[in-house]
Amino acid sequence: MNHHALLPLGFALSTGLLIPWLLVRARWAQQVPRLGLAVWAASGAVFAFSAALLPAQLVLAGDSSHRLTDTLLTLSLPSPATLLALSGREYLALGLALAVLALPACGFVRKVLRARRARQRHAGVLRLVGRYDPALRATVLDHARPAVYCLPGRARRVVVSSGAVDTLTAPQLAAALAHERAHIAGRHHLLVAAAESFAAVFPRLPLARHGGTAVPLLLEMAADDRALRRCSRDALATALYALAAGQAPREAFGAGGPSAALRMRRILAPHSAGHPVLRGLLTIAAGAGAVTPLAIACCSVPG
Repeated sequence: MNHHALLPLGFALSTGLLIPWLLVRARWAQQVPRLGLAVWAASGAVFAFSAALLPAQLVLAGDSSHRLTDTLLTLSLPSPATLLALSGREYLALGLALAVLALPACGFVRKVLRARRARQRHAGVLRLVGRYDPALRATVLDHARPAVYCLPGRARRVVVSSGAVDTLTAPQLAAALAHERAHIAGRHHLLVAAAESFAAVFPRLPLARHGGTAVPLLLEMAADDRALRRCSRDALATALYALAAGQAPREAFGAGGPSAALRMRRILAPHSAGHPVLRGLLTIAAGAGAVTPLAIACCSVPG
């Protein structure tokens, strides 16, 4: 076995198995959801590139694979002349790597386009049955059950049911609207599409399996945190309580939903002492530390 394949193998194992195992047991991720999302996204990207590099390293000869490892470690791109001078085996390795990368990339594009079409159809229905309220800057839909949700992307809009307008107080309604606008501003639908497409390509991988449930929850918490810049904790928590039973279309983000109880406890709970960002950085360091011996071995052993 080409020893240079150990480096991508180590990255794949640490990001695909170790870091997800640490993340699902870490409380800091829910305290600083944006950092947790960054770790999930970075782990997915590193795993995809490692999975693409692994078959390429297995195909290449020792000297070629050593050059490939050095190029990645220095983060330098090969020149056009270097690409034209590649051998047939090196072209095969490049084709294998691109084919592996194309799987999640194509899945992501397909998810995004499918969700966009669904949102556009739903927006067309809303134009017929809803009415725009300039004071709320939202579309009001006649429905007795309290519900607030948003359609992100090109068809972006916030939708409020008449039941929510009648049930929620002004601060509660403002908090729910701020939560939904946070989803739109953060383009959270793209992260959801990435998590879903990654899980479809690697369904048995712990990174994909746990990330598929953790990422949407962390996105809701990140939207809660952004909404709290404009509203009080009591207003947002009580709004979530009133909207907990509300339903939203699958392609939309809803302020309530099954995660409302957990998010209410998080919003109202007193902040514990400690440094959640530091604990998050320690989680990243643990994953990097697992790969360090392999990196040293790959760099020290000649081709």
